[in-house]
Amino acid sequence: MAHDLDPRLLRAFVAVAEELHFTRAAARLHIAQQALSRDMRRLEQRLRADLFTRSTRHVALTAEGERLLPHARAVLAAHDELNAAVDRTARPLVVDVAAPVATGHRVLEDARTHAPGVEFVARFVSGLAGAAEQLAAGRLDVSFGRFAGLPPTLRRGLDHGLVRLERLAVLLPADHPLAASPHVPLAALAGETLYAGAGNAETAEWTDYARALFAGRDIRIAPPFPKIEGKDEFVRVVRSRGWSVLASEVFVEVPGMVLRPLVEPVPLSPVSAVWRRGLRHPGLDALLRSAAALGAPERWLDAPPGAWLPAPDRELLGLPAA
Repeated sequence: MAHDLDPRLLRAFVAVAEELHFTRAAARLHIAQQALSRDMRRLEQRLRADLFTRSTRHVALTAEGERLLPHARAVLAAHDELNAAVDRTARPLVVDVAAPVATGHRVLEDARTHAPGVEFVARFVSGLAGAAEQLAAGRLDVSFGRFAGLPPTLRRGLDHGLVRLERLAVLLPADHPLAASPHVPLAALAGETLYAGAGNAETAEWTDYARALFAGRDIRIAPPFPKIEGKDEFVRVVRSRGWSVLASEVFVEVPGMVLRPLVEPVPLSPVSAVWRRGLRHPGLDALLRSAAALGAPERWLDAPPGAWLPAPDRELLGLPAA
């Protein structure tokens, strides 16, 4: 009989069903592929049904697998909700804020002030692509970043709420010809090479944004470079390479470099709070309240006329096409 199914088996089934690839699903769950295959065989034996058709090149859901998938998702959402309800008062909320000067950090600090009874634990993952894997695996509760830049298979297991439309800027060496300008038109960057995190898988959503922004404007992305950890190392690498950097206006101060807003058009990067689907926790409620309270007077959600966003972000946020 199929009663008392282990939620772990259902979580593994959903991962394979969404990825349709055992290696990717195993990586998403942070387990060995052989262990995942054993779990799927165990689940099929319990259900007395084949859930997948498999070959060396192809994985597909059977009719039984298709029938089970929405029920498995519903069970897992209820399971996560139950765990959150049990842990509401005791379990700390683990929040990735990316960097100490980022929008997420401001929201977290405000939530700590206004919800002193909640324990928040901060993490500093460099990008939402890296954080999303940890959200899906349950090692993080909340992160902040560009939700539309995540793969659809990851987005399906997450919820999000738009917090801010950050205006973008360019970080220039102080002796750069454009450094004296109060702002930089995008057209003035034609022929330039800008660092946008290429080579760091944790910030893949940011590199994807840069590709869309630079397309047709003769602006190049700096070639892939290993992940840069820490402010001092970032400053050393950027200055030694002579790179300019695509950045948010919310950015750390870098000695010997100046931050200039981009205009004509004004590029906007959507920053959303992102959490595991089904999560219920007073800390999440506090974060969303703080985001709204901080954003209202500073008009975080206002877009200037003619602002630019990638098409996937406009579609996801329900904004009209540019």
